[in-house]
Amino acid sequence: MIRKLLPTDAINSHDSHGVGAGGGDAKIQGSVVDKMEEKEFFLHKDKILNSNDGYESMDIVSDLDKSDPRGGEDENSCHKLEQPRLLAGEEVWEEYGCVLWDLAAIRTHAEIMVQNLMLDVLLANLMITESVRVTEICLGIIGNLACHEVLMKHIISTNGLVTTIVGQLFLDDTQCLCEAFRLLTSGLQSSERATWAEALQSENILSRILWITENTLNPLLIEKSVGLILAILESQQETETILLPSLMKLGLPSLLVNLLAFEMNKLTNERMPERYAVLDVILRAIENLSAIDGYSQEICSNKELFQLVCDLVKYPDKVEVANSCVTSGVLIANILSDASDLAAEIAHDLPFLQGLLDIFPFASDDLEARKALWSAIARLLVNVQEDEISASDLREYVSVLVSRTDLIEDDLLDDQVDEKIKENGGLGICGPQSNARTIALGRIISILSQWNASKDHDEGKNDLMGEDNGNGGNIGRLLDCCSKHTKVNAE
Repeated sequence: MIRKLLPTDAINSHDSHGVGAGGGDAKIQGSVVDKMEEKEFFLHKDKILNSNDGYESMDIVSDLDKSDPRGGEDENSCHKLEQPRLLAGEEVWEEYGCVLWDLAAIRTHAEIMVQNLMLDVLLANLMITESVRVTEICLGIIGNLACHEVLMKHIISTNGLVTTIVGQLFLDDTQCLCEAFRLLTSGLQSSERATWAEALQSENILSRILWITENTLNPLLIEKSVGLILAILESQQETETILLPSLMKLGLPSLLVNLLAFEMNKLTNERMPERYAVLDVILRAIENLSAIDGYSQEICSNKELFQLVCDLVKYPDKVEVANSCVTSGVLIANILSDASDLAAEIAHDLPFLQGLLDIFPFASDDLEARKALWSAIARLLVNVQEDEISASDLREYVSVLVSRTDLIEDDLLDDQVDEKIKENGGLGICGPQSNARTIALGRIISILSQWNASKDHDEGKNDLMGEDNGNGGNIGRLLDCCSKHTKVNAE
């Protein structure tokens, strides 16, 4: 079946016992045929490989093109998008290529394919084809093979393959670029990340990556290109050291902020669900950059960025973009830790405080995000002078806090579970941001106590002190909850 993907020129030049006018390319293609024939010499007549590797030949699945092996189409599938018409020969190539693309997602089949020189065949095609569909399928197959860590060494050890893959970034076809970015992202997330980082380190290549990210209007391509940037930011220090300085020099922070501004505009004006994943990956990239020593300042000092993430925190329909809201909460905590003066500016923005509290349900299974949210809330509340602000302003703070009593109680209940995990040797919430939560609870207690002690709140006291007001809680209940938790921590 893999033979069906051999470039026609390779077979013809081999059959005529010459290298042809193509010179180097023809030699490469011919050598692939030679390798495949040499491989077949060691096959038994029943198409089973010799006992040293124990894999069945890919010929046994040659009939799979007659049926669809996919349980459903996804981004790793050959048939995810309608493709332009191909020439007759290319249609046959595509038929076999699509089957192999899908099979490459299954580890056992992927290993058989590599055993049968699939990588050499794909490299030969990438080097000579002028068809963007053939290129896309080749990159898609390699991308699926790259999902299996055990095969990554085979990919990087195939002479010229990594360089050829990187070269596909200079194509202008959206689908080819999406597959190239997906493949490169897998490489940077693998144990062979250093090899891929070195292949990408040229300023010319990095400029091309940023140019595509900035200029494409295709949501999927934006997601894949920013996903590659995210993989760089999330990788170990060896990769970060190779690529990040050049990316910063080329304007990565401003690019990410511009992309975020564009997506926020789309979110508030059009609400296009297909763009939610794009918003999420952009925020994750910015959040990761904000946490890297030596590079965070450029992010944390950006006022436009801070305003954008504040707007997202205040976004009313958080369910639609829950992951993005959680990431924005973590990002705000990082920014406020580097630029504490911003906390004083935003401390009196009550919709913002309410928005932070509203994020807790979406971060219930993310300990780090919950710690970050408490850190941000603490930094806000320490700037509230409850004994100096007007009675009406104090009432507004109390109203916001009391209306979110259920959310606060639920998070503190989750914290008790985390403490039990810690006592049993697991990872619980601890450290500076756990202290920040204690500080935040202390500030809530002070604000509520000031309201109780005030002589000028009679008009609104009955509503807020009710057993079950319309906001779902009351001052006494919230005070009791916060006090119990701070006492437990003190012990």
